[in-house]
Amino acid sequence: MNALRSTVKELLGSGAIDVFVGYEKGTRLPRPLLAASADEADKLIFDETCTGNLAVYLTRKDLVGGKKAGVAASWYAMRSICRLLDENQLQEGAVKVFGLTPEGDLKPFDTLADLKQHVQETPPPPKPVEDEWVREIDAMPAAERWKFWTGELSKCFKCYACRAACPMCYCTKCIVEVNRPQWLQPWAATMSNVEWQLNRVMHMAGRCADCGACGAACPLGLPVHIIAHKMAKLVAQSFGEPTDKGSVLSTFNPNDEENFIL
Repeated sequence: MNALRSTVKELLGSGAIDVFVGYEKGTRLPRPLLAASADEADKLIFDETCTGNLAVYLTRKDLVGGKKAGVAASWYAMRSICRLLDENQLQEGAVKVFGLTPEGDLKPFDTLADLKQHVQETPPPPKPVEDEWVREIDAMPAAERWKFWTGELSKCFKCYACRAACPMCYCTKCIVEVNRPQWLQPWAATMSNVEWQLNRVMHMAGRCADCGACGAACPLGLPVHIIAHKMAKLVAQSFGEPTDKGSVLSTFNPNDEENFIL
């Protein structure tokens, strides 16, 4: 922790960065902190409890636009940063990324190649709760599964906190805001809520870091992150890990299996 604070102070003092996106102590869990001074850097913490995905702030022009930024990245944030770099939403060298080794040591990443290698070689943190959700839902008959999801998503009032928390939702105009044509009904109703979540998770196919930020942000506690978790597993099983050549829905391989076609 002291190593991070001293490093950030040095970077801020030298002008190497203008702001550092990290964590500070919160009421219950660590919360985001954008440190732009030595005094603010003294509040920084970074340990195994800091699992949030701070990559979401790196594309926020109102917060870091035009600034040289540093970030304390969890494994999930590092995975998102790799994707954002591949999608040209971040420029290599413009963001100084710091992660934690499995031993808890602070590790700087100087290149995208180093960052990708670390993500590939370091197992993701286990998700026993999410895995159990998936097992229980998969075991339901189709009708019961449909009843479960429509019952949960009928509570959604379209606040879009799930979208705001996701690093990969960086579109300047979301599909829910397009009205010529009207792709999705903007009002809250069971079927339009289902359509919204299905469209959201389809756009994440092969891009989702499986960080769970969407579910954590939901004010109603709806398990929308379980849909993303299941989707991430299916994509990995069917297509392997994401590459820098594009996401599942933006690439085509004539050798892909087409067993979904009846």
